[in-house]
Amino acid sequence: MNYKETLDYLFSALPMFTRIGSAAYKKDITNTIRLCEAMGNPHQKFKSIHIAGTNGKGSSSHMLAAILQTAGYKTGLHTSPHLHDFRERIKVNGKLCDEQFVIDFTERLQPFMEEIQPSFFEVTVVMAFEYFAQQEVDIAVIETGLGGRLDSTNILLPELCVITNIGYDHMNMLGNTLEKIATEKAGIIKQGVPVVIGEVLPETRKVFEDTATQKNAPIFFAQEKRYVADFTTAHHQLKVAVATHGSDERNNYQLDLPGIYQTRNIITVLEAAQQLQLQGWNTTTAIVHKALPHAKHLTGLHGRWEQVHQHPSVIIDVAHNEDGIKQLIRQLELATYQDLHIVIGMVKDKEIDAVLALLPHNATYYFTNAQIPRALDADSLQQRGAVYHLKGNSFPQVNEALQTAINHAHKEDLVLICGSVFVAAEADITRIQF
Repeated sequence: MNYKETLDYLFSALPMFTRIGSAAYKKDITNTIRLCEAMGNPHQKFKSIHIAGTNGKGSSSHMLAAILQTAGYKTGLHTSPHLHDFRERIKVNGKLCDEQFVIDFTERLQPFMEEIQPSFFEVTVVMAFEYFAQQEVDIAVIETGLGGRLDSTNILLPELCVITNIGYDHMNMLGNTLEKIATEKAGIIKQGVPVVIGEVLPETRKVFEDTATQKNAPIFFAQEKRYVADFTTAHHQLKVAVATHGSDERNNYQLDLPGIYQTRNIITVLEAAQQLQLQGWNTTTAIVHKALPHAKHLTGLHGRWEQVHQHPSVIIDVAHNEDGIKQLIRQLELATYQDLHIVIGMVKDKEIDAVLALLPHNATYYFTNAQIPRALDADSLQQRGAVYHLKGNSFPQVNEALQTAINHAHKEDLVLICGSVFVAAEADITRIQF
């Protein structure tokens, strides 16, 4: 097989959550264990950091990877889903894994895959582990796919566990209360391994404390160590003043990730960096200061309040659940523009009404859908949006919706693309006429 044929096989032959939803979710890690055994247990050949959470785990993973890269460590990074290139899921020092590696790995495991019928995610996780082992990385930052306890990544014994926050998402699989969702995410906590909790709620605190106690795992609540005293945004940069509780210490950080929701993630990342430093890793404050202004460039992160065009401003953001959209609305309140145009598409298994209820009425909407079976069709989304007084037309193709928004936008307007990672992935600015 060549590379294209290999991807076609992976995408079509394996159950894929992004395509079919919960039917692809395997409620145990047996297949991952068997696949790893077939590859000689590559996950045991490198050190790792394991990150879970409802929102922010992607940004936090990339920031931590940037810090480790800046410190001189050969750093693996596994995240999901990808936006444009499958290999975005597997990087070393910000560089995509080799196409030939993807081909060789798939051909080597194909007979075994056809025997045990793993999911797409199970295969890609083991593929990442094998690549990091082959590349002899010093450390890899591994983001969970869904939940934690039963996630394919949860066979790791990491240096540090991180749980960014808990919110309502994937409730059909993780549970319909914050406590149940937190229990699934807390499943990544390992015996004796320190865990950093980014944001904690009254409903989730006891879950984390009880799990950490059972596992004899030191637990650190990032919010109790530091807080954001002030922040400003300008020129696609975010400047954050971070203060330490109980002292006069204050540090100023600059990020090339301009979304103001990064003010939440940076508190988590700073505590994670400190815990790694206490273990002997060179993740000092000086290294963090050097890394964060270049995190996007170092790691190739996209889709987080990412401006892809000016006049009109075109912003892509992968916010897709209630908590993420709340942060996006906060960002819009601080943005400067004349009129607002929102290109939005969602998938069927999200809390669609909860999201639509949050969206501003003073925008023109372009309802659309990504080309995946999980997508809610544009007409249905438009009809549900009308219930919440969201006005606009429907478009069966993302780029048709985007082109129409651009056609109607003035130079001082803002065009926002959001609602689904898959809508963000299909938005191709190179195909748009300005």
